[in-house]
Amino acid sequence: MSSPVVARLTSRAVIAVSGPDWRSFLQGLLTQDVETLAPGELRFSGLLTPQGKLLYDLFVAGTEDGALLDVQAAHRDALLQRLSMYRLRAKVTLEASDRPVSAVFGGAVAGQGLYADPRLPALGARAYDDRAANADEDAYDAHRLALGVPGPADWGEEKTYPIEANFDLLAGIDFKKGCFVGQETTSRMKRRGTIKNRMLPITFDGPPPAFGAEVLAGELRAGEVLGGRDGRALALLRLDRIDGADLTVDGRPVAVDRPAWTLL
Repeated sequence: MSSPVVARLTSRAVIAVSGPDWRSFLQGLLTQDVETLAPGELRFSGLLTPQGKLLYDLFVAGTEDGALLDVQAAHRDALLQRLSMYRLRAKVTLEASDRPVSAVFGGAVAGQGLYADPRLPALGARAYDDRAANADEDAYDAHRLALGVPGPADWGEEKTYPIEANFDLLAGIDFKKGCFVGQETTSRMKRRGTIKNRMLPITFDGPPPAFGAEVLAGELRAGEVLGGRDGRALALLRLDRIDGADLTVDGRPVAVDRPAWTLL
């Protein structure tokens, strides 16, 4: 059996959360349930605006005395500041940590210190220790894109509803957990079936179109291109305009390659 790929994710950073009230504090903010989070378990989540737009993505890793938040490194300070604003009288400690973040995927993914990625089994696991890397973040991004899983560069900040970024299909939202910031809009979209747009992979020949390039179904706008690489990219697409349509971007034909996990 082949050895797994270990990719150091330099775009990610860690916030350590502890204190008697850490569970209730995060429970009232995040899209995912943390009340039942066990040490060694990882959950995918998001912090939304009050209007329900995706502000920050994060993973919550259970530890013996609290949790680690796996967040975008560029936004860690801003997220710490926002969490501190919400803290009020809660007995919770929030600290930037120097723990590295790694993705472990392919081959036999098992071992001490690994947190299984809750989104898809094929994404492997994440680690928050000094294990040796044998690949860089680009290798992980290629793997993620091959599976059709969007990342932070695709959804931006305060632009996208989490359901459009497939958080509901990737174990990123618990609709039974009770209140969280932005819950009303998120629950209404799911309950009423008003999901008009989703991020899905598209394929084409040659280099990727520019970020934000328009996807057309004939003369009708069907979406926009997000991040990608040669032959494949993600796009935010209008679901009512892609089935059976001849899609183009900048005059080039493209096709939707919808993963099976998005049809659940």
